[in-house]
Amino acid sequence: MISPELQKKMDGGVLYDPSDPSLMDLQRERLRMVQEYNSIDPRNQKEREQMVRCMFASVGENVYIEAPFYANWAGLKVTLGRNVYINFNCTLVDDAPIEIGDYVMIGPNVTICTAEHPLDYEERQKGLQMNRGVIIGNNAWLGAGVIINPGVTIGEGAVIGSGSVVTKDIPPYALAYGVPAVVRKYLK
Repeated sequence: MISPELQKKMDGGVLYDPSDPSLMDLQRERLRMVQEYNSIDPRNQKEREQMVRCMFASVGENVYIEAPFYANWAGLKVTLGRNVYINFNCTLVDDAPIEIGDYVMIGPNVTICTAEHPLDYEERQKGLQMNRGVIIGNNAWLGAGVIINPGVTIGEGAVIGSGSVVTKDIPPYALAYGVPAVVRKYLK
């Protein structure tokens, strides 16, 4: 079990040591869950649904996650709204909370990151990291190969074009794409 003090650091953008033994033991168990999910026969949707409900912090109705799927913590801090579709090869670096709203579509090969490392190389040498949560609003669509950086909020109804790297918040109903992603127009 993670101590409340360490949990607060992990979720609050404060440097901490991710090699803490209490974290490593729990993370190994969570990674085993991801491996188990990815090995479920795709014809066995009931078993997949049950496993998703065991792995994630909360799950709405009609959530579908294609395998393979990857997550540092198997969705321990991830909330999924209703009618969420996650395509093949999604990677969630879920060291801090990730909130995914209702009717969100996530294309193949999308990566959502909450963990980051210090700019100071001496702190990186110590293996320290910090985390900032990610929020994806209702009705958002992330195209294939999108990367979402730590601390980013994608507004309701926003669309992120394929191959984009999102480094800053995207407002609601915006179409954004590029490296880094830039708002190109508003959809509403």
